[in-house]
Amino acid sequence: MLWGRVEQEDFRSRVRGTLLGAALGDALGAAHVQAGPPGPAATPVVAPARRGTVTAATQLTLFTVDGLIRAHVRRDTGAWHPPTDLHRAYRRWAATQHDWGPDERREDNGWLAQEEWLYARRGPDRACLTGFADEVLGTLDQPKNPTARDAAAATRSAPFGLLVGWEPALVLQLAVECAAQSHGHPTACLSAGGLAVIVHGLTRGDSLDSAVQRALGLLGGRPGHQPVTDALQRALAAVTQGAPGPAAVQALALSPGDDGDDGPDRQDRHDAAGALAVAVYCALVAEDVPHGLRLAVDHGGDCAAAGALCGALLGALHGETALPAAWLAELEGRARATLLELADDFAMELTQGPALHGPTLSTPGWLARYPRG
Repeated sequence: MLWGRVEQEDFRSRVRGTLLGAALGDALGAAHVQAGPPGPAATPVVAPARRGTVTAATQLTLFTVDGLIRAHVRRDTGAWHPPTDLHRAYRRWAATQHDWGPDERREDNGWLAQEEWLYARRGPDRACLTGFADEVLGTLDQPKNPTARDAAAATRSAPFGLLVGWEPALVLQLAVECAAQSHGHPTACLSAGGLAVIVHGLTRGDSLDSAVQRALGLLGGRPGHQPVTDALQRALAAVTQGAPGPAAVQALALSPGDDGDDGPDRQDRHDAAGALAVAVYCALVAEDVPHGLRLAVDHGGDCAAAGALCGALLGALHGETALPAAWLAELEGRARATLLELADDFAMELTQGPALHGPTLSTPGWLARYPRG
């Protein structure tokens, strides 16, 4: 696509909005979990303490962006298999979960894996830890953790939707393939793909309703789509069924047939489809970004995931300037700085990549940040 100055500025704002919005929702949802179960329906419970601290969802989102940039850079070599580049990026994230700090001997790390603040566990999902524990690449035919259906793969997948030059079907395919590297259940994979397609539509300037309808059309041809497409349909229907509030969100968060108990299989019912439904509903009814995010985290399901997904949608829809400045100021400083730097690099790669690298062109500074290896 052609990039004029106005188009580049709009795209960068939406990239920043998507990544920062997801981080805000992630941090808000994590603080909500620490605060305990939801309070009265009229009073959303949000703990002020540690509200700006992000979780592993934001860490993995950063490495998704890094992997996408590296895929574009490695294309110069004639190698073009983005799932492999994303798997390598997620393996770099996995190293941050067990190493003491950056390994200076690894020349292929690039700048992101040198960020010392990332070398800390922020509540990583078990399936992510096991999925990226070795060099074996999970595929749709042989996925990792085939019973994992939670939202951890979806929460790292918004950046796939920022590939605005790609066709929506290809965005869906890449997001689903990369989700299968840790979360092999169709509900987890297709929720990740659905989120990516919706973000893709929003970044291209579609309305949220239109973007959801496109996702429904693409998901409908995939095996195992029913839980995800049903969840999205419930989210759309809920918009017309009364004033928005925690009761509506709670109904969407729980899978059909959930009895609401806290037994050992509770997280199996609070799956990726429910988190995606909550995120879509809250983004549709949001009066503004703070309202949408508060609503997204006020339920008994996976509120951190729902917050992250809703934040990504609202950020892609409205851009960076719609995000609440006071909340951004509270967001963990190291995370905010890294998100902004990576967002701007991603926007530069997609809009001006040929000026940065190519088969016969090498910009040393860029290749030091994003090695071809």
